[in-house]
Amino acid sequence: MEKLLFCLVFVLCLSGTLQKKGKRKKNDSEPLLPVPRTFLGDIETQPPLVLNGTQAPISTLLLLSNSTAGYLKGTLSTRVIPIIYMFVVAFGVPANVAILCTLATKIRKVSSAILYCSLAVSDLFLLLSLFFKAHYHLHGNHWELGEAACRVVTACFYGNLYCSAQTLACISIKRYLAVVHPFMYKSLPKRMCTAGVSLAVWGVFGAAVIPELLVQQTYLLSELGRITCHDVLPLYYSSHNFLLYYNLLLTIFGLLVPLVVTVVCYARIICELNQSHLDWTMYIKASSLVFVIFLVCFTPAGFLHFLHYMQLSLNGTESLYVYFNVAVCLCCLHACLDPFLFIFMSKSAGSTPFFRPFRSKTVSISI
Repeated sequence: MEKLLFCLVFVLCLSGTLQKKGKRKKNDSEPLLPVPRTFLGDIETQPPLVLNGTQAPISTLLLLSNSTAGYLKGTLSTRVIPIIYMFVVAFGVPANVAILCTLATKIRKVSSAILYCSLAVSDLFLLLSLFFKAHYHLHGNHWELGEAACRVVTACFYGNLYCSAQTLACISIKRYLAVVHPFMYKSLPKRMCTAGVSLAVWGVFGAAVIPELLVQQTYLLSELGRITCHDVLPLYYSSHNFLLYYNLLLTIFGLLVPLVVTVVCYARIICELNQSHLDWTMYIKASSLVFVIFLVCFTPAGFLHFLHYMQLSLNGTESLYVYFNVAVCLCCLHACLDPFLFIFMSKSAGSTPFFRPFRSKTVSISI
């Protein structure tokens, strides 16, 4: 499977490189370079601008598509998306804080608490970045907080999408082992395993955010008179070249692979429980919620992300970026659904004969 994915990425990179030969601007010394999940722009040489009373060397971009300007000025990006973001923040922050407080005071199963704590922390970082992104969109897609803040918010936003998806996949694997291979699961050093897995997930998060922190994210659009954050990046800019293929790999291993793992684990869990004569209704509901979160939230963003990168690598167009933004907006709803996942998990852990020895006044999650 890994060799197949590697070959696929290699073919895409090779085909994109071959097709871009001969596609050059008037200045033949500068090659046509792909860009990451953004609209395309071209750098316009301009002296440092005076912003807020200080000089800031902000690069100016010329838009290469009228649809880009329409999206940046349209109701979808300036009203609909930020309203959804604010709703997610208003509901998700107190819910995830409450889950963290519960995990800190009432959980008796440390191994499971590690994963749920990791998921809640990841969701809170994502929600924090959504607050600043909503501010950006409500101000007409104009970023007023500086280059450094834009890089941090962008890195936090996309990095925690991958982190949450992988954590949900790890929870699915843990439940799969407990149901389908209970004796193997019982013999495992669960605290050590879950701690190691959580560290690995956050390691992927760190790898995912480093590139976003290294490249410039804010550019002034001369046609619109506003500074964008990550939405428009230059076509001729060598430091952005590697992001296309880097983020393509992150999309595959950070979103699509966890989706496949979750679907497989979910199917095996349901098949195993259906063969039992015990009442596993609550357990099935808890497992189904993990599947629904991935199906509704992560699947559209994952596939559109992948198709967007393929489109960029093959013909250099960005027509799918608007749909990708809508899908990412929908993806952020998982930060509101994850607390319900915790509730269902705790109920399923205490509602079947297998978990009866753990019943008490405290919440007892065993898987």
